[in-house]
Amino acid sequence: MNITSAQFVKGIVEADEVLEKDIPQIAFIGRSNVGKSSLINSLTKQKDLAKTSSFPGRTRQINIFLISAKGGSQPKADQPPAGAKNSGGNSFYFVDLPGYGFAKGSKDDQEKIQSLIYWYLLDSDYRQKIVVLIIDASIGATENDMQMLYSLKEQNKNIVIVANKVDKIKKSEVKNQLNKIQEVVGNYPIIPFSSQDKIGISELLNEIFK
Repeated sequence: MNITSAQFVKGIVEADEVLEKDIPQIAFIGRSNVGKSSLINSLTKQKDLAKTSSFPGRTRQINIFLISAKGGSQPKADQPPAGAKNSGGNSFYFVDLPGYGFAKGSKDDQEKIQSLIYWYLLDSDYRQKIVVLIIDASIGATENDMQMLYSLKEQNKNIVIVANKVDKIKKSEVKNQLNKIQEVVGNYPIIPFSSQDKIGISELLNEIFK
């Protein structure tokens, strides 16, 4: 499956009809500053699709992107959202969630972000085809990462784990660091990834669209 087009649809902070369309949802979640936006940009080959920021915790909404892809056997969507272009083939939503675990900012802001994340993933009626849980490979699985993994597991979500920023690790230490992450996350396959070095892009796309 190859992505043929990608565009921003809208940002939401509550239930919205855009997510009620018959378009499979692929959610991306991870802690603040884990490189979620850069990862999405790498998958779509659009460097400015998802806005990156040097200020962790900047994203306060759920950003929806319409993705068109060709190849494979995924079902076609009936209609794209109003105003969105569809180049044909299969349609999906990439759902970019705010980052969790950002310690700065007001307590009220932190609670709002956490509530928004948990509402969409765990409490709403929306169903995700896959939830991509992104972990910083150079740091390892944090307590917040494990809490998110357990919550997703309890809801029987289809989870893909990405170990991002492997370029930040010495090559001689990558295998050992990935093994450490594997030990704590259990049997979930881990995809090593680097937006900078173009590592793991095809592997993640294959997992998302299989």
